[in-house]
Amino acid sequence: MSHIHHKTLHGPIAVAGFQIRTNNALEMAGRGQIRQLWRRFFAENLAAQIPNRTSNSYYVVYSNYASDENGEYDYLLGAPVSSIDNLPSGITFAAIATGNYAVVTTEKGPVEAVMQTAWREIWSMPAADLGGKRSYLTDYEVYDHRAANPADAQVEIHLGL
Repeated sequence: MSHIHHKTLHGPIAVAGFQIRTNNALEMAGRGQIRQLWRRFFAENLAAQIPNRTSNSYYVVYSNYASDENGEYDYLLGAPVSSIDNLPSGITFAAIATGNYAVVTTEKGPVEAVMQTAWREIWSMPAADLGGKRSYLTDYEVYDHRAANPADAQVEIHLGL
């Protein structure tokens, strides 16, 4: 079982990167776009194109939810930035909303496996276990030094409450 703690974000975080729109049914059926986005991100060194980075970590931001975990959402892979001015073509941004978040720290292991396990746990978790009802405004994942080795990675998943 993943570890959960809570934090309050007092100011929004701007994350610039590359965005797709998808849903969990497509992703779980292997017909999604997330895996291809990650492959392209590393194969083309897309992180180097993101200006004004404030961190070496990668962030994923989930936003513009159509409904809940069953609906479509925007998935942005990128990095936190100090400014969204003059972003290059193809790079967009999302703002992580201020507010309260449940922070789920995954197990350590192969990144794709630990993420799938963690999200399945989250989807089946009652609100009481998370410390509140999910808002479906913004959720985000942080891939920091603990995720540098994809074969033995640990990731933080921040769920907006």
